[in-house]
Amino acid sequence: MFFVDEAVIHVKGGDGGHGCVSFRRERYVPRGGPDGGDGGRGGNVILRVSPNVDTLIDLSSRVEYVAQNGRHGEGSTRHGRSGKDLVIELPVGTVIKDKETGRVLKDLQEPGQWVKIARGGRGGRGNKHFATSTNRAPRFAEKGQKGQERWLRLELKLFADVGIIGMPNVGKSTLLSKVSRAHPKIADYPFTTLYPQLGIVEIADFRRIVVADLPGLILGAHSGVGLGDEFLRHTERTKILLHLIDIAPLSGPDPVKAYHIIRKELELYSPELSKKREIIAANKIDLLDEPTCLEKVKYLEKKLSLPVYPISAITGKNLPELLEVIAKTLDALSQEKKVEEPVTLK
Repeated sequence: MFFVDEAVIHVKGGDGGHGCVSFRRERYVPRGGPDGGDGGRGGNVILRVSPNVDTLIDLSSRVEYVAQNGRHGEGSTRHGRSGKDLVIELPVGTVIKDKETGRVLKDLQEPGQWVKIARGGRGGRGNKHFATSTNRAPRFAEKGQKGQERWLRLELKLFADVGIIGMPNVGKSTLLSKVSRAHPKIADYPFTTLYPQLGIVEIADFRRIVVADLPGLILGAHSGVGLGDEFLRHTERTKILLHLIDIAPLSGPDPVKAYHIIRKELELYSPELSKKREIIAANKIDLLDEPTCLEKVKYLEKKLSLPVYPISAITGKNLPELLEVIAKTLDALSQEKKVEEPVTLK
């Protein structure tokens, strides 16, 4: 199945039914008076989060979504039936924006969360409502209101504990396939990962970590070059970033320059994003002998002023140690958030 993380749709609430113009027609009641019923309310368009949906692919193939109209009122004060609501199911992490203004209307982050995005029109009143002492037989009724309509842009931002970032072909997909049961596409050319892949990593004490393999960045990604902000959008909701560096590149920038390219793109896209907790791992140590590897890791740590964890995604070397570092970092982050949360007095 294809992963689609953006869609543009037009939604419209159902129109309200018209009120009815009618008069009582009963035997021996020559002047029965007005008895036109009210029109029914139009259906609403509701966007709801479903745990069974993980992509916007169904919405990308259809643009128009219209709720059912209300039925018109009838004689004998019969009220028109209300239109059925139209419920559109979305994946967790969908951001709903107004297409024209770009304003965020709703950020759906929990299963079952919903929003009424286009209200149905109110039904018109029948002529019985307009009878007065001076006009006992009104021959007019109210028309139903039109349903609300708007163009929406839907953007999906993945939730994950760890987002693996790095230059193209640095080994992100290989790492994910090694530590989880995910099966991302792996090849020896750039951009084999065209959309995010999620994997569940089992660690000690029966804990699970959700890891996302995110498409590779290149210079200018913040402005849309390469996979651009289609990639960066998904990094916003990961708790920590695992920055993967190729310690033995056969081509392209050296490890230090590659690191700074990625960091610069994060900062240009979102200063808040660049402040996320980061773990740096130097991949492909299997291509180097131990003394050379140790020398390169120490050089990286000196240049970046940060710890660097040497690993080999393809052989699995040092991966348990890396997962332990990730688990401890997530625990520390969780404790920090608990301290920051205000205490509510009952």
